[in-house]
Amino acid sequence: MRRRDFMAVLGGAAVPSILWRSAACAQDGGEPRRVGVLSSLGESDPEARSMAASFHRALQEAGWIDGRNVRIEHRWAAGSVERLEAFAKELVGWRANVIVAHTTPSVIALRKETATIPIVFAQISDPIGAGFIANVARPGGNITGFSNFEASIGSKWIELLKETAPGVMRGAILFNPETAPYVGRYYQGPFEAAARSFGVQPSASPVRSGAEIASALAALQGEPPGGLIVMPDTFNIVHRQQIIELAARHRVPAIYPYGFAVREGGLISYGVDPVDLFRRAAGYVDRVLKGAKAAELPMQAPVKFELLINLKTANALALKIPQTLLATADDVIE
Repeated sequence: MRRRDFMAVLGGAAVPSILWRSAACAQDGGEPRRVGVLSSLGESDPEARSMAASFHRALQEAGWIDGRNVRIEHRWAAGSVERLEAFAKELVGWRANVIVAHTTPSVIALRKETATIPIVFAQISDPIGAGFIANVARPGGNITGFSNFEASIGSKWIELLKETAPGVMRGAILFNPETAPYVGRYYQGPFEAAARSFGVQPSASPVRSGAEIASALAALQGEPPGGLIVMPDTFNIVHRQQIIELAARHRVPAIYPYGFAVREGGLISYGVDPVDLFRRAAGYVDRVLKGAKAAELPMQAPVKFELLINLKTANALALKIPQTLLATADDVIE
């Protein structure tokens, strides 16, 4: 089922009458407003459901009650560019008042279908380089939203890799060029410069299938020791369990951009909280529904970064995490 009722997720608590009144006042007319959400992830992914629940909760707090004064339609592509394109056409044909686009492939698909319906993106890399917005302060057009990382984040990831596994001499970035076309132009240059400054030979591992993921991880095993940077990419999120398992099998230390990968067995992550980005995106949806123009809403950078460490995984890789790093972690999984 494409549309899921998240009210049960939100606890099913009674809504105060003042909130119901503010919800009614938020409408321009009698018809519920229409909000589409296009995600590159699958509906069964627990992280996708957490993001969606956060979005619904924040909209409800702003007075928008799904099924009362707003209708929210979710579409889940589960990593398929073809499904994204079909769902983008659906949501535009549905005449949504605003559409939330999760990750770069979703924005690309929607931009092909509309230049007028406001689009609020979440978890996007390099929106200016991709041509989604004109500039940060005044995006122009019909697109704005919330980015995830600056290009310089690569230096932090390689620093964490060397601090965790000092013997690493090779470092590869893993990404799919079809779902993360921004990696080469945005992240790769800063990553390579930072890697060399730490005495690490940088390389790129573009992958388009599970078999190519397996080959990339196997290539990092052995001498000289190799490490992996898992780039922010829908493909990597969808295939994260395979990446985590292969990194463990080949004894390759890996750094991830999102904490949920570490909670699921990855070694270390440093990055944004996607659930928080969805919560913030709801604020922009609220403003658009109340008359704001996407062109005039500034793009916003993340405000919350997290460092997570999985000690069980570190022990399995015979890595001793420095106490200084453990002391700064937001969460240490034992």
